[in-house]
Amino acid sequence: MATTTSAQTPSAYVAPPSRSLAAFLRGHWLFSLLFAAGVVLRAVTALAYRPALLYIDSLSYLTNIGPLRPSGARPIGYSVFLRPLTAFGDLRVVPVVQHGIGLALAAGMYVLLLRAGVRRWIAALAAAPVLLDAYQLQIEQNVLSETLFQAMVFGGIVLLIDGVGRQRPFSRRLLTAAAAGVVLGLAVPVRLIGQFVVVPGVAYLLLEQGRRWPRRAVVAALFAVVFAVPVLAYMAFYQSRTGDFALTPVGGRMLYGRVAVLVDCGRIDIPADQRDLCPDEPLGQRLKIDNYVWNTESPVNRHDPPRGMTQDQSLREFGARVIRQQPLDVMTAVAIDMGKMFWPTRAQFPNDVDVGRWQFQQVYPRYGRYLEVLAAFDARPEVSPALASLLRRYQLSVGYTPGPVLLAWLLVGLAAGLGVGTARQSSLRSACLLWSVTGALLAVLPALYEFSWRYMLPALVTMPVAGALGVTAFTDRTRAMTATADRPPTDGPHSTAGAVDDAAVARFREAHDDRRLGPIVVVIAAYDEQDALGAVLDGIPPTVEAMPVSVVVVDDGSADATPDVARRHGAYVAEPGVNRGQGAALRLGYRIAREGGARFIATLDADGQYDPAELRTVLQPLLDDRADFVTGSRRLGREETTDGFRRAGVRFYAWLVSALTRQKITDTSFGLRAMRAEVTSTVTLRQPQYQSSELLIGALAHGFHVVEVPTTMRQRAAGASKKGHNLLYGLRYGGVVVGTWLRERSRHRA
Repeated sequence: MATTTSAQTPSAYVAPPSRSLAAFLRGHWLFSLLFAAGVVLRAVTALAYRPALLYIDSLSYLTNIGPLRPSGARPIGYSVFLRPLTAFGDLRVVPVVQHGIGLALAAGMYVLLLRAGVRRWIAALAAAPVLLDAYQLQIEQNVLSETLFQAMVFGGIVLLIDGVGRQRPFSRRLLTAAAAGVVLGLAVPVRLIGQFVVVPGVAYLLLEQGRRWPRRAVVAALFAVVFAVPVLAYMAFYQSRTGDFALTPVGGRMLYGRVAVLVDCGRIDIPADQRDLCPDEPLGQRLKIDNYVWNTESPVNRHDPPRGMTQDQSLREFGARVIRQQPLDVMTAVAIDMGKMFWPTRAQFPNDVDVGRWQFQQVYPRYGRYLEVLAAFDARPEVSPALASLLRRYQLSVGYTPGPVLLAWLLVGLAAGLGVGTARQSSLRSACLLWSVTGALLAVLPALYEFSWRYMLPALVTMPVAGALGVTAFTDRTRAMTATADRPPTDGPHSTAGAVDDAAVARFREAHDDRRLGPIVVVIAAYDEQDALGAVLDGIPPTVEAMPVSVVVVDDGSADATPDVARRHGAYVAEPGVNRGQGAALRLGYRIAREGGARFIATLDADGQYDPAELRTVLQPLLDDRADFVTGSRRLGREETTDGFRRAGVRFYAWLVSALTRQKITDTSFGLRAMRAEVTSTVTLRQPQYQSSELLIGALAHGFHVVEVPTTMRQRAAGASKKGHNLLYGLRYGGVVVGTWLRERSRHRA
């Protein structure tokens, strides 16, 4: 009989800050190196161009900070953002804040992907473009809206998905959908292209897995309504200043610029009162799109709109007329511009916006009345030739993200989102589709107007995330599968196990709103453990390596308050309603964890004999992709028990299992272990009680990589062991060891 001691409360070990930082840097070394490089590059950029880089649009944003006129060519959202940053008259604050946003974006991408179960090196590579791309650095140093827009789109989508592959309570889902609507709606006055993000957002919520249709419809409707509020408010503000209920006064100009470079007025029907919009230059000799939109010599500036029309309405009608009569020409031009972003290099294409505008120059760029704007901030342009030259060489050589890489990210994400091949069963599908479609829209829609490398920068935030999730969806070994573990025994007193489990799973889903669990799920089988269970649950870390941890307690027919204690301490509770043994309870917990989306499953006893803080120890080899099954070992670590008979039994069965399986094992019955979820659905599990050796031998027999780690075996925190007398327990345990080995040996021979 195990020795019983007074209750002792386990507490999670908290490492000193210096040790925690060192452990983080070791565990996330690739991202740490990339992040450090991103910090250095941004520091060099800030020192190379002071106080900030100014483009043509920068002048418009800065001069509109005070009046906030919506009637200009650019919406006022970014000017509102600039107000507090420039309140003290120091323009250097703007690029510093934007560089900080860029670094925060990369960190957010990395954490998001880790929480979704993406391998660390893949997550780090996905964040690399934002950290290292020199075009991203240049735009952050510019007083331009791109960086803020990237952050708002990223934040809005993160709120929209509210944890990749996880299901939230309905009330929280409403809250996060509303918050996403607010963030993405406010992004529209920053960059008008943001208005189209509502489409994939609504589609995602309508197709979200694991929730009933009426609730999906309610969440999607709430998101759309909340998204519309800031957009409509801005349009109302615009109307109060201009008289038109619109977002911008230049929509017609931009449409005209697109068709002006290809319209053939000699072969299509153009009304006489719009013939003055036909360009003077013959086809093949047309100017750039920008020339027809903004230059004073553009036909737009000589056009006298037909009676009853504003100039914007007339330009829109002209553009629509050209599109209807020359659809192939327009579609070809748009398709060519869309394809340019996937070009291997950042090339300069004929008649496009000069790529040099987004490249570091060795002199301060001169656009418009930039000196007057700088003078208003009591600043003058300064360039460090050496640093500028260094940045330029970096940008033109290796400091950009090749187009084919972005295309690969996008295609992998789209394929996974559409359920191609093995991704069909992945819980990441809908998130893959959302990130992919959003990224494609933000890249495609600007091409409807004009190609510019500046407009492609949102792809650095969306497409790598889509691709990393897609790779994980294709290679995720925890996707749903038909499992031998779910098959009930065909004889004996447990022949109704399947029906009991099905009923328990149905009750669990109903009680917890069919929600998704975290990528790491700790399963605890508990029988009359009300005194010890609470302390065990309180010691379980909420996250491991930034991955959320969910806890499922399977109550094995307790007569005390074990289920209530579990709920009070934040665990999910499954109640089959009968006492069937630890093995049967764990099988039910494994099934709930798998169907809830777990990638990794850990087990922990409810009696306090194992330190919950050591969950990190047994999970680490899995997270590092060094193992499929990890078990703790008291012999490699430490044990507090004084029971000599039990110690001898542990050593004997370790020797026996090592001899039978031909793999060195030091502890076959340790209850603190972790495994990939697929292990529990592949190994045949039939034992109602003594299941630890069955699971271990089965994992070895199926070729899973098994690793032992040093851990601690403590005295029970409360209560008494339910395993019975030592001798009887040892004999039964031996029967399970030999029986499992013979079964697996026969299966392999067959």
